[in-house]
Amino acid sequence: MSGLFVSTVIRSQSHKWTVYVRGATNEDLSAVIKRVVFQLHPSFNNPTRVMEAPPFELSECGWGEFEIAISLFFHPDVCDKQLDLYHHLKLYPEDESGPQSTKKPVVVESYDEIVFPDPSEAFYARAQNNPAVIVPRMPAGFNISAPVAPENTSERERGDTKDHPLSQWFMNFSEADELLKLAAARQQVQAHIVKLRRQLSVMDGMPQLSKPAPAYE
Repeated sequence: MSGLFVSTVIRSQSHKWTVYVRGATNEDLSAVIKRVVFQLHPSFNNPTRVMEAPPFELSECGWGEFEIAISLFFHPDVCDKQLDLYHHLKLYPEDESGPQSTKKPVVVESYDEIVFPDPSEAFYARAQNNPAVIVPRMPAGFNISAPVAPENTSERERGDTKDHPLSQWFMNFSEADELLKLAAARQQVQAHIVKLRRQLSVMDGMPQLSKPAPAYE
């Protein structure tokens, strides 16, 4: 999950913004992601920002919108290839007709799912108790090591974003809602198809107008 939080500061005509990668329901992604690299606009000092531990986010100030390249690097037993994402920094709301509020931020989030078709045994064992990873039912006869007991959260820094200061602005994502949206969109498409078919049948039933023959003197 990659997203963007923007807080506007009218006094200085500049914007403070935060870009982050988080779990759909704020789970700890450190079981899968080793580090995240944010590539900012070249005008920033040190435009390549590397986050080695969660929360995978950074905050900056600026005045212009641009595209942020986000590279996800996974643990060696997860995947040996990085995943590159792109997120557009948006500083202004869609409706710019009224005055811009300094209390309600501009939030732009995008939802991505990552599928690991051939997980290693070590990753599978580690991920079974992690809410950020959905483990499908394994085929019959597939043996896997016993799940690794989760670490004591009191002995390490929490990596989830459940108590994040921006959590009140996070969007809610659920598979059930997505399925409802897909069903509603399918109904709209089917209704539109029926409407077009009716229009075509009416047009097919209309008499064709023949062109008048040219007049010769």
